Amino acid sequence: MKQLTDITPFLGDYMPYLYDGSSNEGLRTCSVYAIHLFPDGPGEMEVDGKRYPIGRRTLVFLRPGQPHAFHISPDHPQSSYNLYFDLWEQQEPRSLNRFFFRHPEKYQPHTGTPTFPCEELDGMPSVFSLQSQPLLFDLLHLITRQFETLSYHRQETVNSLFYGWMLAWYNAVHAHQPSDYRIVRLLAKLEAHPERREPVADWWKSCGLKRTYFHELFLRETGLTPKAYQHKQLMKRASQLIQESDLSITAIAEKLGYTSIHPFTRHFSTYFGVSPRQFRAGPPVLQ
Repeated sequence: MKQLTDITPFLGDYMPYLYDGSSNEGLRTCSVYAIHLFPDGPGEMEVDGKRYPIGRRTLVFLRPGQPHAFHISPDHPQSSYNLYFDLWEQQEPRSLNRFFFRHPEKYQPHTGTPTFPCEELDGMPSVFSLQSQPLLFDLLHLITRQFETLSYHRQETVNSLFYGWMLAWYNAVHAHQPSDYRIVRLLAKLEAHPERREPVADWWKSCGLKRTYFHELFLRETGLTPKAYQHKQLMKRASQLIQESDLSITAIAEKLGYTSIHPFTRHFSTYFGVSPRQFRAGPPVLQ
């Protein structure tokens, strides 16, 4: 059984395409792995006989020989970034010359790119929304741009980026992501300005929830209590200011709402295991 980290991606082809409901978008299978990334919707994608809605930033991941079809209305054509690739073969990649078996043709496994048992890869979804993953969306778009524009070391660059993207996508799929819209909206506001240190009472009021239910929901959605989450974001902002600004430690403490440097230093040292000044100095230089 292979691990996801064992993959050796080879991006053989990238093709932007406009799906308009034409007949060639019907049921078919492909000889290689494919990703279709739709920036917008609406539409439907059929995979293994099941239909999935296509919305903004919908990603479709197809295995070799996996039956699929695009159900797009001619009234609402949808553009897509289409990537065709091998995952286990770089010496003789099939994605340089992909081909399709259109229904009722039967897929011939021996003609496709190699596949291997990999529990992590096998568990990845065929349809996944990148709406809450803007960095993954942007990185995949960057990969397509690099594929189109690089003149030197294109495959080495693109394949390395794609390897990292696959691992990052796996993390996004398996990491717990808040789903309740009220908590998602609140977290976005808190992420932008953690130094404001708003009273937690303002949090549940802004969500339109009662205190007890809010605390239960927040813990379920984030894995942290509101106070613990607030402290985590404050320490994260503190570390950024220490590393990326020229402000003094005292000025940073004041900026983050501390009345003096002493409680700030105590909180920071407990959280990171080193004082703010040690954190700014970085690891000691070995002689």
